Amino acid sequence: MPLLHVNGISVPCKAILFDKDGTLLDLMEMWGTWAESVLRDMETHLALAGSGFTGDKSLLLGTIQDAKGRITGYDPGGPLPMATVEQTYGILAWQLYAAGVPWNDAVTRVMGIAKDAMNGLRERRSARPLPGLLPFLRQCQEVSLRMGVVTSDESQTTAEHLEWLGISGYFGSVVTRDRVRKGKPAPEMAETACRELGALPEETVVIGDSNADMQMGRGAGLRLAIGISSAAGTAEYLMDADIVVRDFTQLSVSV
Repeated sequence: MPLLHVNGISVPCKAILFDKDGTLLDLMEMWGTWAESVLRDMETHLALAGSGFTGDKSLLLGTIQDAKGRITGYDPGGPLPMATVEQTYGILAWQLYAAGVPWNDAVTRVMGIAKDAMNGLRERRSARPLPGLLPFLRQCQEVSLRMGVVTSDESQTTAEHLEWLGISGYFGSVVTRDRVRKGKPAPEMAETACRELGALPEETVVIGDSNADMQMGRGAGLRLAIGISSAAGTAEYLMDADIVVRDFTQLSVSV
């Protein structure tokens, strides 16, 4: 059985499951740009309704803005990295509803705003892999580790993002939110991926950037839950992680 080496320990495993946003790809490169576009268009729609954001705009998606309104960071425990598409629509639509827009119209407008922002990403193919990811995936493939993706995103956008990164071929299972009844932190995504990869949970490791990933792994009985954070030393939000690393340069595999 292949060995995964991390922080001085070696863990035998047959499969690794990866979250997508913030794990395979740089979240700010993609979703920071998307959120800037969405919040800008939301502000326009609210102004047309004679209103503005209810409360602090930064709390809407859990973003951090500079003085010019550019998004420079995000709350790792907030909606931007963790919310499903439906949850995000609900958060945004409520702002328009509070401004007097009927709920159905608010949802329709939000879906249009989000679609426009996504089309902007498609034009730029705004996806950048995390440091060390591509060499790590090649290592895993060389030792015949089975790999899967477990993400709260939907099937179409997930397929696009993996293609933009050039890594679609590495994964034998891609489990998206629209494929399961219960999303993270429920264990169903991990259980489905293990089944499709032909690996037992106790032979499988999960790598993710949110505590929901860690809780999913624990609930599914996975061998190890690895949290990934650029601020690994202070990543208190990854409280259910077995190990926290900065990026994939701290991971390696062998036979």
